Amino acid sequence: MQEVYITSSGSFLPNSPVSNAEMEDFLGRIHGKDSRNRERILKQNGIKTRYYALDKRQQSTHSNTELAAQAIRTALDRSSLRASEIDLLCTGTTQGDLPIPGFASMVHAGLDLGTCEVSSHQSVCASGIMALKNAYSQIKSGEKPNALAVGSEFASRMFKASRFEAQGTDSLPFSVEFLRWMLSDGAGAFVLQNQKNRAGISLKIDWIELKSHAHEFPVCMFTGKTDNRNESEKTWLDYSSYEEASAAGAINLRQDVRLLDSLVKTGVAHYFELINQGKIQPSGIDWFCCHYSSEVFKGPIKELMIKGGGEIPDPKWFSNLPTKGNTGAASIYIMLDELLYSGRLKAGDRILCMVPESGRFITSFMHLTVVGEDTAEKKPYTIREIESPELNLSKNETSEWLIRNLAQVWIDFETELLQVPVVAKIHQGNLSLADYKLLLTDLRQQVIDGSQWISRAASHIDIGLFELRSAFIKHTAAEHKDYQLLELNFEALGEDPKTIRSGEKNIGTVALTSFVFQQASKPNPIDLLGAMFIIEGIGKRLAGYWGRMIQDQLGLRDDQVSFFTYHGVADENHFHNLEKALEHPLMNLDLAKRIVKTAKTTAKLYTLQLNELGNY
Repeated sequence: MQEVYITSSGSFLPNSPVSNAEMEDFLGRIHGKDSRNRERILKQNGIKTRYYALDKRQQSTHSNTELAAQAIRTALDRSSLRASEIDLLCTGTTQGDLPIPGFASMVHAGLDLGTCEVSSHQSVCASGIMALKNAYSQIKSGEKPNALAVGSEFASRMFKASRFEAQGTDSLPFSVEFLRWMLSDGAGAFVLQNQKNRAGISLKIDWIELKSHAHEFPVCMFTGKTDNRNESEKTWLDYSSYEEASAAGAINLRQDVRLLDSLVKTGVAHYFELINQGKIQPSGIDWFCCHYSSEVFKGPIKELMIKGGGEIPDPKWFSNLPTKGNTGAASIYIMLDELLYSGRLKAGDRILCMVPESGRFITSFMHLTVVGEDTAEKKPYTIREIESPELNLSKNETSEWLIRNLAQVWIDFETELLQVPVVAKIHQGNLSLADYKLLLTDLRQQVIDGSQWISRAASHIDIGLFELRSAFIKHTAAEHKDYQLLELNFEALGEDPKTIRSGEKNIGTVALTSFVFQQASKPNPIDLLGAMFIIEGIGKRLAGYWGRMIQDQLGLRDDQVSFFTYHGVADENHFHNLEKALEHPLMNLDLAKRIVKTAKTTAKLYTLQLNELGNY
């Protein structure tokens, strides 16, 4: 059996926080009237702010799929894994955007993941734990090395005033209105792996236990029918039309609040069962993350724990219900995400999570142990101000135009590079050794062609442009050293150099090299000075900077990063040769425009190459 770790997390709460006073501005006032029960319910639940994926016209600003995808993107940004490496996606939600297909399929389609296994879990609050346990179990058994688990909810659109007005009612049953002031929107996601983070902390999942008590109680929180006592009552699909079902209130989300005390007792009974089994030692718990829908339930839970001799002292309880609201299946994810990056956890801390569900009574618990050496989130590296590599050209109308436009191409290029996953990981301090080896492997396949396309370009330059031909030939000699450095760095990492030499071009590299070879085959391909501006600019401005960050976060030796660090110095000389070529006496505005266009094209294709690492 493998160990299983939560190595990163992310959450997404749409739009701005909504205060209690603003809720009806977003959900709408039924027939223009303020609710008579809102203040009483809000006073009990203790929620001060929450988030809605609705605007004040009751229009959706996001889908549930988008909420989940945004949370996953944040978790992946903080992870050492690339999206293409994910093997399993497990989702939990109360209600997806579509009845069919499964929610996981919709979320998968909204992400840049490759082909992977998916699993959709539909319940209420416990669906997030169901998704998490599936991911945990598959990694634990060795079937998968990693997984994504996400809980996401978009409850607010169930409570729009227009829905209730269409039913011809002036007031809502308490079972419906109660939930209107309790539920809100948001998503949280975890990256799970069979190994802990190399640096920083991870949460080792010790165990997850989930039990259904549906055979003991009637349905408590439900939609699709109007009565929770009559098991044979027809459901919304049994009405003659969807309109008839809606008019009857069969599509309203309801909760029988009279049953909620039983849920508290059932959840605490399960807690004591786990104590008796030796899975929980109350005195050893450092953090208790308990999902409850209202502060009114915290007191009874604590009281029952004390009576049974299993008290967890109040300072160890952690909840963000007052500020984040009740987000159902996403709640435990959003709670742990805040705690994980709060800087309050230390290695050895034990976390107990409790997630009861009132749908038809499911109780679930999870035990985590904090592992790792650091007690706080790794600080990202500073992102420098974006500026173009400086070109020192003699002043005339053409050179000034060329400098301005090449500078703008560069600024757009470097801005876009910051969004490329591998570059973002370098800046965030999340680059893994596997990422770095893949970067070296893919760059080598482009760099080895560099001397060839430059030589071809030189051979197509007329003898009358001898100075330009000479500039290209000088550049060719430098390119030979580049790919050799890449291979030496790869070998210094303990890898077989045959692996990097036998690598193939990713689809971005194919596009880039195809373009430059095509241009190099044309008569007098002077426009390739634009390609050289981009490629040498990376060396002059970015390579050394990236190299120092990579060396620092991965703890590498000089001989393992010298391809990058060498360019920070050597490309100063390369750039001087480029400047001489750009000052050729025959330079004119038409040729300058061609150079800028080639620079712009090369920048786009170089970005594509880095975006497509590993995509062959």
